Amino acid sequence: MATSYQKVNNLKVSKDLLSFVNEELLKDSNLSPKRFWEGFDIAVHELSPKNKDLINKRLELQKKIDVWHIENKGKEIKIQKYKKFLKEIGYLKDEGPDFKIETKNVDDEITKIAGPQLVVPIMNARYTLNAANARWVSLYDSLYGTNIIESEEGGSERYDPNRGQEVIKYVREFFDKYIPINGTSWKNISSLKVIDKNLIISKDGNDYKLKDKNKFIGHRGDASKPSAVIVENNKLHFEIIINPRAFSAAHDIAGISDIIAESAVSTICDNEDSVAAVDAEDKVICYRNWLGLMKGDLKIQFEKNGKNLERKLNPDRSYISKDNQNLKLHGRSLLLIRNVGHLMTNSSIILKDGSEIPEGIMDAFITTAAALHDLKKKRNSRKGSIYIVKPKMHGPEETAFTDLIFSKVEELFGLEKFTCKIGIMDEERRTSANLKECIRTLKERVFFINTGFLDRTGDEMHTSMEAGPMIKKGEMKSSKWISAYENNNVDIGLNCGFFGKAQIGKGMWAMPDKMKEMMKDKINHLKAGANCAWVPSPTAASLHALHYHQINIFEEQQKIMNRKKAKLDDLLDIPIANRQNWSVDEINSEISNSAQTLLGYVVRWIDQGIGCSKVPDINNVGLMEDRATLRISSQHITNWIYHGITTKIQVLEIMKKMAEVVDMQNQNDKNYIKMSDNYEKSIAFQTACDLIFKGKKQPSGYTEPLLHANRIKKKLTRI
Repeated sequence: MATSYQKVNNLKVSKDLLSFVNEELLKDSNLSPKRFWEGFDIAVHELSPKNKDLINKRLELQKKIDVWHIENKGKEIKIQKYKKFLKEIGYLKDEGPDFKIETKNVDDEITKIAGPQLVVPIMNARYTLNAANARWVSLYDSLYGTNIIESEEGGSERYDPNRGQEVIKYVREFFDKYIPINGTSWKNISSLKVIDKNLIISKDGNDYKLKDKNKFIGHRGDASKPSAVIVENNKLHFEIIINPRAFSAAHDIAGISDIIAESAVSTICDNEDSVAAVDAEDKVICYRNWLGLMKGDLKIQFEKNGKNLERKLNPDRSYISKDNQNLKLHGRSLLLIRNVGHLMTNSSIILKDGSEIPEGIMDAFITTAAALHDLKKKRNSRKGSIYIVKPKMHGPEETAFTDLIFSKVEELFGLEKFTCKIGIMDEERRTSANLKECIRTLKERVFFINTGFLDRTGDEMHTSMEAGPMIKKGEMKSSKWISAYENNNVDIGLNCGFFGKAQIGKGMWAMPDKMKEMMKDKINHLKAGANCAWVPSPTAASLHALHYHQINIFEEQQKIMNRKKAKLDDLLDIPIANRQNWSVDEINSEISNSAQTLLGYVVRWIDQGIGCSKVPDINNVGLMEDRATLRISSQHITNWIYHGITTKIQVLEIMKKMAEVVDMQNQNDKNYIKMSDNYEKSIAFQTACDLIFKGKKQPSGYTEPLLHANRIKKKLTRI
């Protein structure tokens, strides 16, 4: 259905969006619709030309880099000569003197508590509520339902008591290490009680105390027979639930029925890579869900296993402290909102020159307006801040522009300057090469920097497309630039005063079914200096939280401050394949893997509007796919075609074969539309091909322009 607009001052606003803003977003705020639209109109028309100039600057720089590589084709890239060129064109900036960030009023979840960070598509209310409530997750359930515990009944719906006992054993052994009892083990304890501000643990007729009595925080119920006991380690909590009548406590002498782990300390509610929001209809869904979170009244009704259920935000958790005072712990994740980057425009609002509004500017004003409701109640941010994660910024000019955007937002809403805090996604090459100067432009706002390996790799390949054929995707993680990139992010963050003031984050664990492997590998994010790292689910959050009990990240960061710093020369090392003796089978296997996951993601994006999904790879291992994974896969195949490693004809043949595989993998999805029935008429298949065959022309290698255009086309076919 064509968008219906209403003229408001110099703007044409979608009636859907206008109604939402006037009747829902601004209701109970101090801002009238008249004042909002007048101020918004002025700000948008001031900011939009600057936005356009920055996007043009990206294109100009890319053209100059392309020409340089063409002129130096066949020559060894001398890093000093290359750096000199990048400085001459303004890609690399001179680094200024040292400084420390000055961000104020930042919540403890950012400054003092290290832990997992969930990322959730804001377009899905149910997932969003699950994520917000994932501050507290059953550790028993998380262990029982994953491959961490191995037993014959692993995939069965029938309860396996042996598996249950293995879960209890796992947790008790963990407690013995990190919340130890003086003189005995947590195994086979008979009771827990509170006497004289101490947690008393009984076993074999004897009473024991914790080795560190400060790890006992409080309880619920009668002190002599509590229903719950709360303990703390590294500022993260466990709630020990005592309910002898519960099924799960049947074989537990102490009547412990569950251990609830403090898990997703913060959650990014995502308007960007994990959603498929292409028009006013979609954007209003996203904005309405965020508004519901900020007002605290978001609810969803749904059916599960034949039962009608309602989900809403959890209340805070109440206890009695060891001093016999009322104690409350935050019941929900600290919620951050990810806006879109500077590139895309959206048809929700048309400017006076007839162009679409830059979507990132629209996001800034509307998501902040929603957060005004929380500033009154302070249920999310108790320090009175609004946390915006800003992705895909290229260099200090673009981070400075983000500062300008939010200065205009604060002016319109009458907010104290720097109320809006900014998280910098360090995921573009020009940003990581100039990270210190990017942070400087936001030194009063920045609360977070986070590496994004997949987007960063996509940008790496697109920026250096003319330099030569890239190494295989699987080899990227062991290349020189990636280790320099990951270390540089931490080095710069700590040097700029992030310690105890802001988050330094690492990327996503992409295999939600492989928790045993996650527990082995993801602890490396802490060892690398990250005080938060991304997880794909509440279950993964509760398990990854255990890593933050094992390592005191703030002690780890202090050690890292003394290490040798990452080198810019290594960061700019281009991952060109120095030998091209790959066999045809090797090449086709690499392309098939990329093509299969690419198609599996795109078909759901285009046909069903699903922006993030678990896509089975060629070996049927479920991988979390979003636009970042799509960017790397499409750019990699584009690069190999361009440099003659493969051909367009060969890739198209592989794409058709992989479409059949994807169709078969989705055969049980009643909403799925097969691609292999008619490749020419499948908008999804054609989009996937365009992402590869037109990949060199896509701005920075981004997938959004083609995805959005074709999703809109698909939506129009349903009229």
